[in-house]
Amino acid sequence: MAFLQTWLADYQIPLTLAVIVFALVMFVLEWLPIDTTAILVAVILMVLGLVTPTEGLAGFSSSATVTIMAMFILSYGITRTGIIQVIRDSLIKFGGNSLRRQLLLMGLIVGPSSAFLNNTAIVAIFLPIVEEWARQRQISVSKLLIPLSYATILGGMITLLGTSTSILASGLAEKLTGQGFSIFQFTPLGLLTFSLGMTYVVLAAPALLPARRSVSDGNVAAEYQIKDYVSEIIIPPRSSLIGQTLRQSEIQRKFDIDVLEIIHNDTHFPQPLADRVLTMGDILLVRAGREDLLRIKDERGIEILADVQFVGAETSQAGPLESSEEKVAEVLILSNSRLIGSTLKDLRFRQRYNATVIAIRRGEELIRQRLGKVRLKFGDLLLLQGPRESFLGLQTTRELLVLEEKPLDNLRLDKAKTAIAIVALVIITAGLDILPISVTSWAGVMAMVISGCLKPGEIYGAIRWDVIFLLAGLIPLGTAMENSGTTAWFASFLADTGGHLSGYALLLLFYLATALLTEILSNNATVVLMLPIAFQVAQSLALNPLAFMFVVTFAASNSFMSPIGYQTNTMVYGPGGYRFTDFARIGAPLTVILTLATPLLVMLIYGVQQTN
Repeated sequence: MAFLQTWLADYQIPLTLAVIVFALVMFVLEWLPIDTTAILVAVILMVLGLVTPTEGLAGFSSSATVTIMAMFILSYGITRTGIIQVIRDSLIKFGGNSLRRQLLLMGLIVGPSSAFLNNTAIVAIFLPIVEEWARQRQISVSKLLIPLSYATILGGMITLLGTSTSILASGLAEKLTGQGFSIFQFTPLGLLTFSLGMTYVVLAAPALLPARRSVSDGNVAAEYQIKDYVSEIIIPPRSSLIGQTLRQSEIQRKFDIDVLEIIHNDTHFPQPLADRVLTMGDILLVRAGREDLLRIKDERGIEILADVQFVGAETSQAGPLESSEEKVAEVLILSNSRLIGSTLKDLRFRQRYNATVIAIRRGEELIRQRLGKVRLKFGDLLLLQGPRESFLGLQTTRELLVLEEKPLDNLRLDKAKTAIAIVALVIITAGLDILPISVTSWAGVMAMVISGCLKPGEIYGAIRWDVIFLLAGLIPLGTAMENSGTTAWFASFLADTGGHLSGYALLLLFYLATALLTEILSNNATVVLMLPIAFQVAQSLALNPLAFMFVVTFAASNSFMSPIGYQTNTMVYGPGGYRFTDFARIGAPLTVILTLATPLLVMLIYGVQQTN
């Protein structure tokens, strides 16, 4: 054992590098959820002795982690009072018919909002608003959703509170320098990059973004092309299904078929249907491919009726899929959903939510067959059909987002002014350095509960636990890099090879490296890896560490070139019907612009030379 401990001590840098490579591979391949991978990395670091058990678990008690938990709750408190929903009136009233004007107005609304509220929450709120707005203005929603994501990303960098990445970077800076970032410390830089980025988006998006999803008229049957996958079958006198319940017949288990509704003598019976006895003359509205229908016909003696007549666009309905009791709606899988990685069959989705998935949209791809075997991913868009009451229940879950506006009567509009005042006090108190943000944010949480803006039980559901576990697992990796000397080794290598470069060139190099790394890793993982190295390089070259840390923080957060680099990009991927390359088409030029401009702005505002 002593020999093993000595060997491990002698090879700490190679072992740390091996763990980093392992983490990179796991993040890219996504064999495990990203937060699970982060915790696994922390466990490996403790087992190898690269961090002590106390250091390995310190991520759970880090000021950054605790602050981010509180900010999730405060953001949810704001949304529960309906403030953002009220703002939507400005979007509809003043948007006009010019796409560029609409993009500008949207950016001016969601950008500043994202400066103080979590930007994933902002996108979740505005997704149904923007879809309805696009429908009213007869614009393809594909022209608006990537700009929505980009506006929240850019706006999130106006203050420290906009993204978990900034708060994590502040925590790392405090560990390295003894002092974290203040709330408004990089606001001048954030305002300039937001203005520059939104100017580009407003000018370029109309030309660079294609209309992937047709102008919506409410006819989801046509939009999802489900006419060939929804049929009516009738049970004739000799069918073997007569007298059996739907569950006993096992047709939904043995065939790729979902029964959406049973009709008997013009009476419609909606979900749940599993225990309803099938009788002669029953008409079953089903989702199934032609091949499976023919198999059922041969084996169970059913008859296939003529093609279902879907109602035209002028009715804004989905034909036989909707009625006074039944409805069809799109539901987005959010990043903290327990559905991710599971199949509909494993989840018993129909039984759990009393609704049936009739199609899945994953970016540009439409999946309409073998749905029960599809492993669900963050950002998947599910087309659901079921009783209207089921969708009211879905609107309350924090794992799925129903893409329709929530009724204002479900919100606490009378608490809106109170919620705004609480968040303002949190920001002012922390901004004046009266108390640390980790303290003021939790004081704000308690004020939200006491004032009735939030119910106590809502606190736990408001927290994005996947982000918290991700941070808790990644923070020990930064500690291991520091303890083993890996950070100093990287910094020494970069200082030796890049010491002859100008300050601007070095800042540009760090921005570019961080921006490329964040496209394949999580932005938080990128900050943990890059920020300590940037600090060490600045120290060794007698340059301003703050400038280098700001460049890394901004580059890690400003991810535009792929739908997987940033969570808000993933959220709009399915609803926009985008191709993977759409993000690169509009995001690559924006990345180049900010790569060239941000280091220059950092030099002008904060200076690159070390100040004494």
